[in-house]
Amino acid sequence: MALHTARPPCAAGRGVPSSAPPCAGGCRRFLRTRTTLSRSVASLAPLRAAAVRMKASLSGGAAPGTSDSPHVVCFGELLIDFVPTVNGVSLAEAPAFKKAPGGAPANVAVGIARLGGSSAFIGKVGDDEFGYMLSDILKQNNVNNEGLIFDAHARTALAFVTLRSDGEREFMFYRNPSADMLLEEKELDLDLIRKAKIFHYGSISIITEPSKTAHIAAAKAAKDAGVLVSYDPNLRLPLWPSAKDARDGILSIWEMADVIKVSEEEVSFLTNGQDPYDDAVVKKLIHSNLKLLLVTEGPDGCRYYSKEFSGRVSGLKVTAVDTTGAGDAFLAGVLSQLAIDFSILQDEGRLREALKFANACGALTVTERGAIPALPTRQQVLDALTSVVA
Repeated sequence: MALHTARPPCAAGRGVPSSAPPCAGGCRRFLRTRTTLSRSVASLAPLRAAAVRMKASLSGGAAPGTSDSPHVVCFGELLIDFVPTVNGVSLAEAPAFKKAPGGAPANVAVGIARLGGSSAFIGKVGDDEFGYMLSDILKQNNVNNEGLIFDAHARTALAFVTLRSDGEREFMFYRNPSADMLLEEKELDLDLIRKAKIFHYGSISIITEPSKTAHIAAAKAAKDAGVLVSYDPNLRLPLWPSAKDARDGILSIWEMADVIKVSEEEVSFLTNGQDPYDDAVVKKLIHSNLKLLLVTEGPDGCRYYSKEFSGRVSGLKVTAVDTTGAGDAFLAGVLSQLAIDFSILQDEGRLREALKFANACGALTVTERGAIPALPTRQQVLDALTSVVA
């Protein structure tokens, strides 16, 4: 894991030289006095100290709950979601926001660890307060973060999430660019990927360079090493130049995956508006080497498709507060079990049990605000399933 010295953040109206290049926030970069810079460095000291301790602990052995070769390595974005404290209002109308760590691949990594599995995360955050906070959250949740990089030139990504009265979301992103978009191929920990059982990624990291090249290199390393590859497109249209770019981009890496998870909305989007509940439509998304295609349907559960069988598994009925992270929790439930035994893919009965467990993971996550804070433990999932049976 690389640690870099942070650049001083820009500040409007502080004697900024007119010749200085503009920063991402629209201000101009400026040189601070030694005294000002010392105060800035001192304010980050506790966070940096924690990161140094983390690095030292990892160099001498994995963090609790992980191993030198985590079973599932997740690649992509790690960010801060700001979630309104009340539902059914616009961003402008929200009285306050709850700060919640998120980012789909990171959610999956934490979800797996919460369920007792072994996971790692590879990505990049800013060399800032939020970046170090997120790094520490991975550690606290027993996720191996040796592959996490800190960027001195960009901030950690932020997303403001509007919650409708039904718990569904709308996003406003602050990435111009954010650190996760700047991960480079040379910064990848390829050994971490090659030693994994499963490599998981989304589509956000292929929107721009250099993260796109890094993403493709990471996936190729996994495929060449015989690692099972998992893909969740996690469609976020506002981040793409156009709908066509999003569709083409998502499908450009489609055939690299062994396991794919999509929502019914994503099925419709990828098939140009066709009926996502029509099995014939869904099967158009199955490529020749795909082992399992999963279609999530929110509270109604999920559908599964393989070359040998297909079917539907009902969901767990709950009152939705915030659906952020539900699909990631579901996928964490699936991958945590596949990492133990790949033969589940050939046994429909056991696959259905695994998906029942995964549905419960997703359901429990929507009962709280935020993604990572709401991800359930294995015992919570088992308790929920037991209460349903009782």
